Amino acid sequence: MIPSVQKSTRMPINVSIVEDNDQLRGTLARVIDRAEGFQCLSHYSNAEAALEALPKMRPNVVLMDINLPGMNGVECVRRLKQLVPETQVVMLTVYEDTENIFNALAAGATGYLLKRTPRDELLAAVRDVVQGGSPMTTHIARKVVQSFQQTSASAQPTENLSAREQEVLDCLSQGFLYKEIAEKLGISYETVHTYIRRIYEKLQVRTRTEAVAKFLRR
Repeated sequence: MIPSVQKSTRMPINVSIVEDNDQLRGTLARVIDRAEGFQCLSHYSNAEAALEALPKMRPNVVLMDINLPGMNGVECVRRLKQLVPETQVVMLTVYEDTENIFNALAAGATGYLLKRTPRDELLAAVRDVVQGGSPMTTHIARKVVQSFQQTSASAQPTENLSAREQEVLDCLSQGFLYKEIAEKLGISYETVHTYIRRIYEKLQVRTRTEAVAKFLRR
């Protein structure tokens, strides 16, 4: 593991990496470990090694390659979420492979990032995931909708939401980060969290993906 540098006294966001490309894995580890407020807890070249170690390490976030040798990233997410459901998993992909990304989200991933994502955007996305966000385009969110359309549900799943809650949910469906929603609607970051908690309760969902899917079905 790459040694940590001196950081502030605040608890860092602990990140583990599962990536078979040695150069990229090393680069990601350095980016994470040198950033203020972050710590690279561990990194692995395959899913099998990750599944053995991560349940003991319990990182806040795992950055996982979607195309791993042996067990692929999608199956690794499915098994990992059963072992450490509180750990958030963000998929890493070379390009927007809709089918694989959808399968990863269905397996329990929180979102995804392209491997070419700039350093600052990657760190911001990881921070947002810890705070309840989910990096995902509306294109992928609409793909998720198709799976929900195969199941029965109320005619208007969002009809019990207030006007403000529907505004917040609309922003979520457009891929806005929590801080961007706060700025757009002129409310505080904490208020956004409160609205989203109420939205989840009313829609009887547990993730941003499920909430957006119900919203787009209306």
